[in-house]
Amino acid sequence: MSVATRTYPQAPPALAPQPVRAEERSSSWPLVDRIAMRACWAAGLLLCAVAAGILVVMLVKGLQFLRPHLLVERPQVDLNQAKSGGFLDPLIGSLLLTVIGVLVALPIGVGTAVWLTEYGRPAGLARAVESGVEVVAGTPSIVLAIFGLVVFQQGIFGFLSFSAQGNAVFGRSFLTAGVMMAFIALPLVVTATRAALQSIPGHVREASYALGKTKAATIRRVLLPGSRSGIAAGATLGMGRIAGDTAIVVILLGSSAQLTGQGSVPLLKTLRGTGSTLTSYVYNNSPAGEGNAPGKAYAAAFVLLLIVIGLNFVIDLISGRKETARWTR
Repeated sequence: MSVATRTYPQAPPALAPQPVRAEERSSSWPLVDRIAMRACWAAGLLLCAVAAGILVVMLVKGLQFLRPHLLVERPQVDLNQAKSGGFLDPLIGSLLLTVIGVLVALPIGVGTAVWLTEYGRPAGLARAVESGVEVVAGTPSIVLAIFGLVVFQQGIFGFLSFSAQGNAVFGRSFLTAGVMMAFIALPLVVTATRAALQSIPGHVREASYALGKTKAATIRRVLLPGSRSGIAAGATLGMGRIAGDTAIVVILLGSSAQLTGQGSVPLLKTLRGTGSTLTSYVYNNSPAGEGNAPGKAYAAAFVLLLIVIGLNFVIDLISGRKETARWTR
């Protein structure tokens, strides 16, 4: 009687050890390459020095002149801002303008990115849209401000600001300035959203289609939720750009020290009115302006710098979480 023998799978052969590449020393490089490497080091160190200089100067000047009451007191309607008052209204104006700009740019930017990434047909129209985004990204904000003033002074947009004598539309308000600020944030939202959508593996889309989901349902329930970190990063970058712009503020919002409402509806009258932001406040009160309050300008600039640094910290936090989630899948 024969005894059945059981065969066992053989262990895979041991992988051959990979050769360890010897550490390459730059001393063996050609002279041109060594000079180029040192130039790159110098450029990086110069950038770090400039960034550190900005932080140190603003920290010293800002803490020297910043007082708590400046954050809660309204500026006085006077050319000489050194007398009294703070910059509460410009701070509120910066927040209002940033919120309006992001609320306008976010749906347009996300929709554009989704169409370019998931559809992109016809190809000629897709290339035209990409070129349009690049043109908007490269257009100086002062040009956007002039364009916005020409557009919003038309009678059809009179509800966004107020009309002067003779039914002349003023064209300046938080709403009009916020709409043009959206064009500053729009390219950043489109770029960040496209990068987030393109980072989603193709098998995720195929699995959704295999379950019977349509393309629209896949975008709405799978791709957009998976791209939230990229969308948030783009929106945060756009907020930083909006908070630091001055040209659109001066032309489309005015440079009045206090918020000046138009109408009787509480919130709407503020949005249709004029005012200032921290950027215009800093400019008007700087040594180059007419406010004669450089100390307050340094304090407001320090607050603005803290806001921008905070937004950058949020971007780094979002990006870090995104990378952690990617590696833990």
